[in-house]
Amino acid sequence: MRWQPGWSPWVGRVVRTIVVTGFVLGATSGASRWDPASPPMTPGAALWLVGTGLTLLLVHRFPLTLFLVTAASAFGYYASGLPGGPVILVPTIALFVLTRQRGPLVAGITGSCALAAAYVVHVVTTGSFALEAGAAFLVVWLTAVIGVGTAVRYQLDALAARREQADEHRHRLAEQERLRIAREVHDVVAHSLAMINVQAGVAAHVADRRPEQAKEALLNIKAASASALNDLRATLAVLRSGEDKAPAPSLAQAAELLDHARDAGLSVDVHGEAGDLPAPVDAAAYRILQESLTNVVRHADQPDHVDVRFERKPGAFVMKVRDDGRGTAQPTPGHGLRGMGERAAALGGRCTAGPVDGGFEVCVELPIEGEA
Repeated sequence: MRWQPGWSPWVGRVVRTIVVTGFVLGATSGASRWDPASPPMTPGAALWLVGTGLTLLLVHRFPLTLFLVTAASAFGYYASGLPGGPVILVPTIALFVLTRQRGPLVAGITGSCALAAAYVVHVVTTGSFALEAGAAFLVVWLTAVIGVGTAVRYQLDALAARREQADEHRHRLAEQERLRIAREVHDVVAHSLAMINVQAGVAAHVADRRPEQAKEALLNIKAASASALNDLRATLAVLRSGEDKAPAPSLAQAAELLDHARDAGLSVDVHGEAGDLPAPVDAAAYRILQESLTNVVRHADQPDHVDVRFERKPGAFVMKVRDDGRGTAQPTPGHGLRGMGERAAALGGRCTAGPVDGGFEVCVELPIEGEA
């Protein structure tokens, strides 16, 4: 069975401890065997080295304490006259881990205290204040290990920050896509169902007295439902394929929306022309017009007339949809109004909706880049 990177971190710690301890023990034993001036390797020296190396198993939990313990153990080993070897590798690893976890300040203070304690022991045992050449090596060693540990610490922190930013970016994109799909489905379904509901009411009301008008209402229901199904199929096809290749809605298709509103019993007047618009602006304007007409049919109080106004300003396109529903109050924002505002805000524009004299008005202003 292969080890997986996601397994317990203790696997790596045990392997590292075994490798380091084995290297220190083997190198020390080899040095004592091949160097005639070196004292022989004894079982006590071997146990000392093994005990020092095994502390690395817990260095991630107690880095400061175990650095001091391993530094004292290495200093005592070298001072005892036992065979020389690379036992300093153990406190080196402990100091590196301490720097990564606690930062260079804590590591520097701890390392300086360890060197100061070693100097005091040296003075007490030898009675001399003179520094040997090894003292300079220890200072260089301490500085180098802390420097490397600090560099690795900052590199890992930067990598973690980039990974967190990437995760946040992916989450934000997924949320934006979810909201976009929700708006598209809401616009398609809400508009068509509102028209179907009105036409079904008309058909039920006149079925006995005016069958021809009932038949016309049923045909309108059939057309509205067919249009809704086609739009939903296109949206679902995009979701299944993962490619955004659905035909974009456009104000060039606004006549169909206006016809649906007229079929629902409204008179609709259009003032001005939209002209050529960038695709994102064109699609957003179409969906906002669709939702505005849907809200007139669903929520306005006995409306008779709707005015739709298109206006081009320097650097912007303005659209107003106004009805004459009676007694209109400030609405509670729902999915429709919120979706219109989100569409406009996504393009850097704004959308306002509220009661006006004699009805209710939706006003949207969308910026057009490159127009002065």
